[in-house]
Amino acid sequence: MRRYHFIQADVFTEVIFGGNPVAIFPDAEGLSDIEMQKIAREMNLSETTFVLPPTDPRADVRVRFFTPTAELPFAGHPTIGTHVVLAQLGRYPISGPVTRIWQQVGIGTLPVDLITDGDGKTNRAVMTQGEARHGEVFEDRDTIARALGLTPADLHPDLPAQVFSTGLPGLIIPLASLDAIRRINLDIGTFNEMCRQSGVTGAEVFTLETLDKAHHVHVRNFDPPLGVFEDPATGSMAGALGAYLLAHGVFEYDEKLSTTHMVVEQGFEIGRPSLIEVEVDVTDGAITEVRVGGQVVIVAEGDLMLD
Repeated sequence: MRRYHFIQADVFTEVIFGGNPVAIFPDAEGLSDIEMQKIAREMNLSETTFVLPPTDPRADVRVRFFTPTAELPFAGHPTIGTHVVLAQLGRYPISGPVTRIWQQVGIGTLPVDLITDGDGKTNRAVMTQGEARHGEVFEDRDTIARALGLTPADLHPDLPAQVFSTGLPGLIIPLASLDAIRRINLDIGTFNEMCRQSGVTGAEVFTLETLDKAHHVHVRNFDPPLGVFEDPATGSMAGALGAYLLAHGVFEYDEKLSTTHMVVEQGFEIGRPSLIEVEVDVTDGAITEVRVGGQVVIVAEGDLMLD
């Protein structure tokens, strides 16, 4: 009997049962691809991560991300959760308030900054995401509205639905109001076909109306093609959304500061409130780096047994 220890954490929250849960297997060497996929299906969370020795000499660790149905090349909240947990396990030499480590993932080797408070606790991390890229605009407003169970009048009148990516492409869909985003009732067949036509596996639906005036964007994220109907907090798409908002001039950037900060609220409609911090760097009018950060709370741990 083989035993693999796992730790479950809630990410983008300061309290348990908020944020987005992730299961982390900190010593996954020896598991096959098929076993990892079966374990992710058994854990039945939006993602499960498996930590392995790196094959890139620049990296501290290699991380693989699995949904219940597929492996992803990159993921947001699992990155934050994995490295905070590894820091709390003593896997990294923490030095000062910020410790940079490097993770090898499917899109390359990227930095993650571990944030340690004055009491010496590492409960927060900030990850640098991949290059911001934009894709095609999805022009068919009737199809978008039907996929979301809404009407075309519920869509934002000026902003486009468009594919954006900072590592994992998604269709970003702007709505006109909080009322509209609360009334979403997916037509799964139409939604999945819209994703297929856009070359993505999910959609980030947002409105500029927020529950808290201190926040900037209110979001719901849907990924049925990956076996995740609604995601409570989506770090990878929060970064892409930050890039979208600056690219379309929704938030103006200050050339003197170079970095635009925003807070994304998500998960409130499904009882898992989450806050995602996004930073977007702009140099000479071009987006040069996107970072996403947040808090992590450990919820549970145990052992999974395999024959």
